Amino acid sequence: MLFAWTIASAVCAAIPAVMTVMNLREYREPAAATGERLPAVTVVIPARNEAAGIAACVSSVLASTGVDLQVVVVNDASTDDTAEIVRGMARQDARLRLVESVTLPDGWNGKQHACWQGAQAATSSLLCFLDADVRLHPDALARTVTSMVQERAALLSGFPRQITGTWLEALLLPLIHFVLLGLLPMRALRRTTKPAYAAGCGQFLLVDREAYTKSGGHEAIRHTMHDGLLLPKLLRSHGYATRLVDLTELAECRMYTSAAATWNGLSKNATEGMAAPVRIVPMTLLLGLGQVLPLPLLWMAWERTPFIIPFLGPPIRIGMAPVWWSAIAVALSYLPRVINAARYRQSWLSALLHPVGVAVLLVLQWVALGRKLLGRPATWKSRAYPSN
Repeated sequence: MLFAWTIASAVCAAIPAVMTVMNLREYREPAAATGERLPAVTVVIPARNEAAGIAACVSSVLASTGVDLQVVVVNDASTDDTAEIVRGMARQDARLRLVESVTLPDGWNGKQHACWQGAQAATSSLLCFLDADVRLHPDALARTVTSMVQERAALLSGFPRQITGTWLEALLLPLIHFVLLGLLPMRALRRTTKPAYAAGCGQFLLVDREAYTKSGGHEAIRHTMHDGLLLPKLLRSHGYATRLVDLTELAECRMYTSAAATWNGLSKNATEGMAAPVRIVPMTLLLGLGQVLPLPLLWMAWERTPFIIPFLGPPIRIGMAPVWWSAIAVALSYLPRVINAARYRQSWLSALLHPVGVAVLLVLQWVALGRKLLGRPATWKSRAYPSN
């Protein structure tokens, strides 16, 4: 029985490992800006109680080079100084505009409503929806727009470098790249428009205004907390091409600032992704067997392998097959994390604790699903949203 478990563990570990290696050629940085005139961009920043960081975010966008720019900050009923800070900056730069959000209608998620209002206020042919905790490098917009034009995509999204501080951030946030590269066939994403291959990051969504409008935009996904997934899926369902790029060297984001915020933030939209009822069991089996169990199985296999002691020479273990299969599973489980830590500047301690991180992630998914099944609302930014 142990032998069968070790083989199953190695097979499950091999799937993300092989997929990660294959995806490295597909998931790359955006093209270098050519210096040619690019379409104008309106950067829409939904902001609810972002006084601590909104100035840094807006300043980083206004420092962009190589692209005609408008910035629209949508103040989503903030109770802090977010609006005052933006108004003060707008007096110094005519490219910046503050939009005050109307009362949140029933059935809308707050962020999607703010993004929708910002899109209506924009005048450019391209829209870039940017979270307020993202900081762009000066050439980020020019390079992503260049890539979008060259690849004739209607939407281009990217994952900034994730800055972590607390232990739970460091444990869980690097798993974004592990799941992305280890489970998504990016060759299919680039070569088809099937919604099943949709993926994106809600922190940075660059989209063609015409395609956005014809697809229904954020109004069509008004209920969701996961626009990073559902907006690309929406556009692909209308026949538009979407792309993913690596923004590690072009943008950074401190998504959460505490362990509690990390847990709440990742669980609020889990059931729209990995914790969906149709996905959670196969994902638990795949990740549990392939990422959590290899080390315990290696220890069990080693402990249960008997010794034979020759008359001369050191003791030799016999029946080593379970040990070797477990060792292969361990190596394969760590391979994607080693690659990700080196390439995307992630914590090596987090990579070392990879089995623990995946175990915590799976617990989070099941807790989120349990909350949904019990009808308990998800709370984010001081708003409660129905579980359904």
